[in-house]
Amino acid sequence: MIEFEYHKMRSAQLIREAEEQRLAREVGRARRAARHEAAGHEGPAAESHSDRSRRHRIPRTA
Repeated sequence: MIEFEYHKMRSAQLIREAEEQRLAREVGRARRAARHEAAGHEGPAAESHSDRSRRHRIPRTA
């Protein structure tokens, strides 16, 4: 019987921790979205649509 009680307590603790982590992720996303919006970005239309990659295509030789 003690094992069952321990299992229930551990399960409840894991559920609480998962909920805390979920809330922390939501807060992070909300903050990131607020910063993004405050910076003047207006969704995907403000993103660059260049086909150029940021890396050089040919690596330098030694």
